[in-house]
Amino acid sequence: MSKDPIRGKTLRFTFDDGPMAEKTFEHSFRVDGTVTFRMVTAGVSGKPSEAKGDDATATKYEMAAVGDDLWAVSYLSRQGYTLTTVLDFNTKKLVAFSSNEKMLGMQHGHVQEVGQSARNVADAPAPRH
Repeated sequence: MSKDPIRGKTLRFTFDDGPMAEKTFEHSFRVDGTVTFRMVTAGVSGKPSEAKGDDATATKYEMAAVGDDLWAVSYLSRQGYTLTTVLDFNTKKLVAFSSNEKMLGMQHGHVQEVGQSARNVADAPAPRH
């Protein structure tokens, strides 16, 4: 099984369909188990999802290896939405499920590590549980 490609990395999720079609979100998965995210436009970082600084937007995430180069990551945003995403680092594809108390949606897209080519995801130490 490959090493952890999520913790300590910044990943961009670009959605091809669903409610976030044609939008890209940059997720910074910190080594402390929290994530911040922001919408990006034309490859440039946008404003944080909340305008109170990075620490105000940080929320806890959970992740697990599902198979070789296949990972699941999930978090509950401060806006009340849960995003659960399955990331295939071999094909660079993703499937995400977003939900809150009123809706459930599925969307497809692709993942890329910021600062890396679409085919090169750097390794990081596996998390300890």
